[in-house]
Amino acid sequence: MANATHRSNQPERSPRRAVASSTGRPAGTRFKQPQQTASGATARTRTSARQTAGAAGRSHAARPAAGGARPIASSYQAPARKKSSPVPVIIALVVAVAAVALVVGVVIPSVASIFTASDEPAVAAGQEVQVTIPEGASGDQIASVLSTNHIIEDPKNYYAAVRQLNADALLKPGDYLFTTGQDPLEVVQQLVDGPNVQGVSLTIQEGLTVQQTADRVEEVYGIPADDFLAQAKASNYVADYPFLEGAYNDSLEGYLYPKTYSFSGTPTSDDIIRALLDQFEIETADLDLASGANGLTSQELISLASLVERETAVEDERPIVASVIYNRLAENMPLQIDAAIVYARGGGSQSVTYDDLKIDSPYNIYENTGLTPGPICSPSISSIQAAVHPADTSYLYYVLSSANDGTHKFSESYDEFLTNRQEYLDSRS
Repeated sequence: MANATHRSNQPERSPRRAVASSTGRPAGTRFKQPQQTASGATARTRTSARQTAGAAGRSHAARPAAGGARPIASSYQAPARKKSSPVPVIIALVVAVAAVALVVGVVIPSVASIFTASDEPAVAAGQEVQVTIPEGASGDQIASVLSTNHIIEDPKNYYAAVRQLNADALLKPGDYLFTTGQDPLEVVQQLVDGPNVQGVSLTIQEGLTVQQTADRVEEVYGIPADDFLAQAKASNYVADYPFLEGAYNDSLEGYLYPKTYSFSGTPTSDDIIRALLDQFEIETADLDLASGANGLTSQELISLASLVERETAVEDERPIVASVIYNRLAENMPLQIDAAIVYARGGGSQSVTYDDLKIDSPYNIYENTGLTPGPICSPSISSIQAAVHPADTSYLYYVLSSANDGTHKFSESYDEFLTNRQEYLDSRS
């Protein structure tokens, strides 16, 4: 097409194995050792200050000056004081002892309970609990799942068991059945052995839209697609997933991460959506999307990544395709990506027509400059990485190569693009 990038027909991709939570979103809390509070530190400081002041008081007690004159004796006799009763002193001592006992018996245990774990289990031991360890979960996330579900209450015991079994790099994601209060060594050994609960798998391929994901969920679990779509609103999840703040049209488009998930039992729409959002959070944790990159916001980065995802199935090309998009944005050139037109018209596998190019839609980036207002699909991590870290090129065009292997030929000039396109057309004739 004239003055345009050219969309490729992507071969089916093999999704990477992943497992998602059917029991809700892992808390993801990073456990820290209890720290002394500021008030505690201040108390110690004040005690030291009092002790220092006391010592200073004793060392600076009023004394006669060495070699000074002795006091002059006086003939004046002070009147004798009336001998006081010992009863008030005894009562005061009793009150003081009782106060100390109250502090020791009530206040100190209360303060101590803030910094030490209770000896009493949070729930009765021996109850069966099913949990899911997401793929790529960190040690802190696993510890959080186990602690939240009362399997290993104290994360320190989990870490100790991991060290004892040298299991740092051996833990496997998946669905597990444990019991509350289970021996930490048994739990970690099971995590090494792998999932002990079999579930029904749901594969979300890279590049699917929310609508296509809903159709897939209906096919696998029988949840009506319309019900899934009604639940799949950013406003339902932004409180737990801050990266959804500002999602275009209250949509989860671009954030239902593509992988293979396993759910035991019958999951709800909410279970599935949270599992996919959890996986998005895990996959992108190291990219600091919240800070944006290359002059784009986090939302714009995912929009750009979704365009990259639909333009090429070749991972090595994705940073180059991203660079073309950035270069065209810098030149205020329309991006002219067919996949956005397909999204604007509501999907379909038919070729883009000239009538399609006239669609009145903010997703029509033949007519409009700039990015699409939101993502057009769920991108893979490699496409998101390409959006954050594009290649450094001066390319403005690309077209499928004459090798017919799904790769592209890139060019800086329009004339070169026309030559490459003709080579491709000739190879197909």
